[in-house]
Amino acid sequence: MILAGDIGGTKGNVALFEQEGSGLRLVFRRRFATREYAGFDALIEDFLHHAGSNEALRPMEIAAAGFGVAGVVTDGRHYSENLPWLVDVSALKQKLRLKNIVLLNDLAATALSLERLPASDLVSLNPGVPEPNGTRGVIAAGTGLGEALLFWDGSKYRVGGAEGGQADFAPRTVRQTELLRHLQTELDHVSCEEIVSGRGFRRIHEFLDSSVHHESFDAASGNAAGDITQRGLAKSCPVCVETLDFWTEIFAGATGNFALHTMTLGGIYIAGGVPMKILPKLQDPAFFKSFCGSGKLAQLVARIPLSVVTNEDAPMLGAAYQALNFDL
Repeated sequence: MILAGDIGGTKGNVALFEQEGSGLRLVFRRRFATREYAGFDALIEDFLHHAGSNEALRPMEIAAAGFGVAGVVTDGRHYSENLPWLVDVSALKQKLRLKNIVLLNDLAATALSLERLPASDLVSLNPGVPEPNGTRGVIAAGTGLGEALLFWDGSKYRVGGAEGGQADFAPRTVRQTELLRHLQTELDHVSCEEIVSGRGFRRIHEFLDSSVHHESFDAASGNAAGDITQRGLAKSCPVCVETLDFWTEIFAGATGNFALHTMTLGGIYIAGGVPMKILPKLQDPAFFKSFCGSGKLAQLVARIPLSVVTNEDAPMLGAAYQALNFDL
């Protein structure tokens, strides 16, 4: 069996897969609240305990493991501001008694899943004119803002990491500039991720009208982003409607800038928990207009295929297949 997981700053999805020919079949899956665990080892131990209680999985022999984790991965270790703890492959190998463990950035794992996903897991926002074997990009908004690239090496696509979410926020309009100035009074560094992520919704809401306050803003376990987006989609709060529109505009611009920085003429894939929850806003023509922008290359950007990945297990699938194909 292959043990695989997608470990984000808010949630963790872990599963066991069984090989069937060149593919993998899901046999057991659980979802966890990441911050309820003291460390990654504890989360995996809890998962294996639940899996071991399933008689259908006995005997359970794990051949390899792959994990997509939020943050930068280098030399078998990962570094992240969005996870409460770090993941060390060496320690995990000893814990699981496995020689083969693959640790990937979660966006790199998502990118590696794309060729395995059925068409039903993708929603097209713009069919575009894909360049054959052109570079592809993945951008995902959730607890943080992640990016990854797929480069054609002459025979197949290889994944490359990117950390554009940590780059400086680049405003496009007067109102976005005013938002930047407002946040500069609160934050030492206004990265793109500070706005284009779940935590950006409350910041934008308070910037637009600090007098409007929702209960989710005060609760320790409150989900302000979820509350604002739900109210915005339902049009039950004018400030939430405006917040959702403004956030979507900024996200579209960040996605367009990502396309320009990397010339992803093979297509852009939008992933992450937030886009899936606000899909109707991304399908609005205003999103594509903001994605293209008004610069000299707007017509070129308009030719880039644009899709939303709706399978939340995409990072886990990518990590599982990478573990399956890992070359010892």
